[in-house]
Amino acid sequence: MRFKKTDSSVPDIDMTPMIDIVFQLIAFFMVITNFEQTQADERVILAKDALAMPPEVKREDELTINIGYERDQNGDRIDPDPFIFWPGEPIRLDGLEAKLRLEAQIYKDEGTEISDVTVVIRADAEVPTGLIQGVIKTAQKEGIEFQKFAIKARQSVEQ
Repeated sequence: MRFKKTDSSVPDIDMTPMIDIVFQLIAFFMVITNFEQTQADERVILAKDALAMPPEVKREDELTINIGYERDQNGDRIDPDPFIFWPGEPIRLDGLEAKLRLEAQIYKDEGTEISDVTVVIRADAEVPTGLIQGVIKTAQKEGIEFQKFAIKARQSVEQ
């Protein structure tokens, strides 16, 4: 009896469905990612407040200011004076006016009305209220002239 010799070849696998699934997963995770927290600074521990509610509609133009303390790994303050955690650098409160003037000029150059920009203040729970009022007064100075403000706090779930 004679046997015919067959060519042994490796079967081809079609990778197109696998690539489609990977791209769908990437798109899914991009859609569900919460981009709201991108301006939040983890060094700021927000106060708990029963009245704190997230806005119904996301603000179109907003400037976020994070105020807090430099802390060590245990959460203890390294420096007794609070900082403004500006993107890329922590600054002292006396340097805030120059930064706000620059931001206001950028909004004006883009054609955005300063009255349409909301300044969102995220302050550490231990930052004195008077300091936050000082930040608001600085943002309202002539040449800066922000008019809308929002204070962020964690919503209390316990009654």
